[in-house]
Parts: sequence; C-alpha cells; structure tokens
Amino acid sequence: MPSRIHVLRLGHRKGRDPRITTHLALVARALGANQFLLAGDNDESVFANIDSVNQRFGGKMSCEHVNSPIAWLKNFTGNGGQAIHLTMYGIPYRTAIKEVDSESEICIVVGGAKVPGEVFKICQHNVSVGNQPHSEVAALALFMDSWAPAPEVFEGADLVIRPSAEGKDVLDLSKD
Repeated sequence: MPSRIHVLRLGHRKGRDPRITTHLALVARALGANQFLLAGDNDESVFANIDSVNQRFGGKMSCEHVNSPIAWLKNFTGNGGQAIHLTMYGIPYRTAIKEVDSESEICIVVGGAKVPGEVFKICQHNVSVGNQPHSEVAALALFMDSWAPAPEVFEGADLVIRPSAEGKDVLDLSKD
C-alpha cells in the first residue's frame, strides 16, 4: 500500500459541482486517501463538509485548493510520485492496477467538465473503469476499492458505525 494517497479533482465549478465534488471527497476519505486536492473554483464549503465528517467519524484527510493542477502534477510526478488519471479512454483498471507501483506515493486524478490533454501526458497511468460514460464517483470508488482495503475505523472517531443487518448501530464514543 502506498505511503500516501492524494485525490485531485479537476475543474470544480462552485455553482454547479458542489454535491458531486463532496461525494468524491467523501469516497476518497472513506477509502483511505490522505489528501483531497481541489482544482478549479475554490469552494470552502466542500472542505467544511469533510472537516465535519473527520471530526465525527475520525480520520485526518486534509483538503487543499490547488491553483495550478498541471504544475502540481508535474512537481508530484517529478519527485517520484505516480499519477493515475481516471478516464473512460484509459486502460481497464483491473489490468492497469497491476502496473502501478504499490510502494509509491500516488495521486488519483479525477476529471471535471473538460480535462486538459496535458493531463494524459503527465500521468503515468490513464485508467478506465469502463469505456462508457459514467460517474467519476463510481470510477474513484471502484479503483480505490481494488487498490487497497478501506480502513474499518478511523483514528479519533467519536462515532463508529457497526455493521448490522437490522438497522442502524452507531457507537457514540464521545459519551464515554
């Protein structure tokens, strides 16, 4: 498993994308990402939502706005990181995942409205979860679930959801 997992969301539009971007961040967090990077419009409400979830359910995924995602990616890959671009035009993820160095720090790049062509060149892996139009949230979830097991409980959690076939079972550690 890599030492750090970053998820970079490209092209966020504050007035149009807050729900899908929040879902991307929640999936990234739930499946073990350390950092969520937002490119496009700066949207503190997305970061506030994730901070709220971190406070209640534990975990330390940080969030940051990136002004220049291309420069960030070039710096990341130039310093030994592996960038994995999720796109419906890529190599099937079950094949591509075998080529990703499991010891390297990785950045999973998730597109927005229009992905600059340069992203395809910078990223070492252009990966698809299907070659039909689909949700970027689904693509991130499928890739991350195949990449590494998700943590069951996060450090610092006040609330822990216990699996139950018969309704909600939430342990509130803040009351102890």
